Amino acid sequence: MTLPADRPIRVLLADDEALVRHGVRLILRHAEGIEVVAEAADGEEAVRLAAETHPDVALVDVRMPVLDGLAAIGRLLALRPRPQVVMLTTFGDERNVTRALRSGATGFLLKDEGPQQLVSAVRAAAAGDAVLSPGVTRAVISRMLDGAAAPGAPAAVPTVFEERLAALTERERDVLALLGQGLANAEIGHHLGIGVGTVKTHVSAVLVKTGTGSRLQAAVLAHRSGLSS
Repeated sequence: MTLPADRPIRVLLADDEALVRHGVRLILRHAEGIEVVAEAADGEEAVRLAAETHPDVALVDVRMPVLDGLAAIGRLLALRPRPQVVMLTTFGDERNVTRALRSGATGFLLKDEGPQQLVSAVRAAAAGDAVLSPGVTRAVISRMLDGAAAPGAPAAVPTVFEERLAALTERERDVLALLGQGLANAEIGHHLGIGVGTVKTHVSAVLVKTGTGSRLQAAVLAHRSGLSS
C-alpha cells in the first residue's frame, strides 16, 4: 500500500471495551501522521464504519459481541478500498493467530505491547508490512515447526533450504535472523543501522533467495536454521 504523502494514516479501532479504545486512541492521537477516524464496539459496527470511513488500518479485537474480530476479517478485506487488518488482543494463543493470518490479517499485536510498538505496528501495517508481536511470532513458529530433534534444538533444515541460505549475503542473513524475531522493517533498520528502503530491498532478496513466500515463512526458516532463537 502506498499512501499519499500529504495525509495521515487513517485508523479504525474495534474493541468492545471503551477503556481500551480510549487508551489506544490517546496513544495514536499523539503520534505524528496517524488519525483515528472511527471506533466500533463490535465487529458488525466495525465493518459498517470501515465502509463509511475507508481506514488504511483496522485495529480489531478478537473477542467482541455480535460479530467477533476473526469473523469480521473477511468482510473487512472485501471492502474497496480495503484496510490492512491487525488483530489487537490479549488472546495470543496459536489457534487465534493462525486463523487470523490465514484469513488475511496483516498482523497480530498483543495489548500489553508498549505505546511505541503500537505506533510502529500501525505504520508498518499501513506500509504493507507484516506485524507480529515477538511473543506471537514464537507461538506461530512453535505451531509450524514440526518434529524438532530435541527441546531447544532447531529442527532439521531441508537440503534445498541449506543451499538457499548459503546464497544469502551476510547482511541478508542478519535481516533473516531479525525477521525470525518478528521485527518490522523500521525495527530491523534500527538494529542494523540502515534505512527502511534498504531493509525492504534486503527482505525482498531474502524471500526470493530462500524461496519463502512470506515474512512469516522466512521467520520459521530462521528458527529452523538456528539463526533466531
